[in-house]
Amino acid sequence: MTEAHERKKQPEIVRRALLDCAAQISQEQGLPAVTLQAVADAAHVTKGGLLHHFPNKQALVQAVFHDLLEQLDAQIDELLEDDPDAHGRFTRAYIRAFANADSQGASNWNALPLSSLTDPEMKAMWSDWYASRLARHAETDAGPELGIARYAADGLWLAGLLEYSGVEATGQDVLIEQLISMTRKT
Repeated sequence: MTEAHERKKQPEIVRRALLDCAAQISQEQGLPAVTLQAVADAAHVTKGGLLHHFPNKQALVQAVFHDLLEQLDAQIDELLEDDPDAHGRFTRAYIRAFANADSQGASNWNALPLSSLTDPEMKAMWSDWYASRLARHAETDAGPELGIARYAADGLWLAGLLEYSGVEATGQDVLIEQLISMTRKT
């Protein structure tokens, strides 16, 4: 038997590598560069191995987007645990999660979330995620002030993604803190 046939199959590890490689290629080169062959090569698997996990590029990209939403969920949950003030807790976590993504060079939040604007299935995934979070935190995060703060955070994230925020990094920190202060009861 060849070495390839003797290798222990680890489908979860391979799937994780494929998702990570697709996200990295998207971040570094843009969504058009995410081809099945490029992702397979980066993950050191055959194209057939990739197709075993994802039947086409659309399925791969949607899986990456779903994975990013799960990562965002986990980060927001962690931030929620660290915040003792119930009023506006989700909004503060949301603002901080997107501020953290921007300060880390947009992390993996790049062309994939932007594609949710034009891809109906990813748009639905984002909308469902957002609606679910708002419903879950309706008692603590309803109201126009908190909605405005979340939308403003979205705008700061988008400006960072487009590499134009109109303010220096220190000014952006001030804006984020101002948004955070908007979430507190007066």
